[in-house]
Amino acid sequence: MSERVRDAGFDDWLDAVAEGEGYYLRCPNEHGSFPPRRACPHCGSQDLTDVPLPETGVVETFTVVHVPTPDFTEDCPYATAVVDFGDARLTGQLTGVALEDVEVGMSVEPSVAETETTGDRILVFGEH
Repeated sequence: MSERVRDAGFDDWLDAVAEGEGYYLRCPNEHGSFPPRRACPHCGSQDLTDVPLPETGVVETFTVVHVPTPDFTEDCPYATAVVDFGDARLTGQLTGVALEDVEVGMSVEPSVAETETTGDRILVFGEH
């Protein structure tokens, strides 16, 4: 495994999530997005404000991965979910939940974990 170069914007955001201080960016039109960003991906506004990420979100959709990319070979099978946090949505792996118990509408909380395959940090969601 090679040493990973730190991505200042994204890794700083993962640090904040890991410390329970997750946040998202909101423009004056109340579009939510995640760092690193210099402009809102919805309207182009460059006036972005940090807003605390709610402690929990709701699974909007998910998929169970059985054929992974090489970076996730040892993690398979796993569920990837899109989670609604109000003004913003996050995508990450579901952990601590049996795959057959994952369902749309379940309440989850964000955290950070390492992949089994590479040891890289990733966003994960655990059942709340």
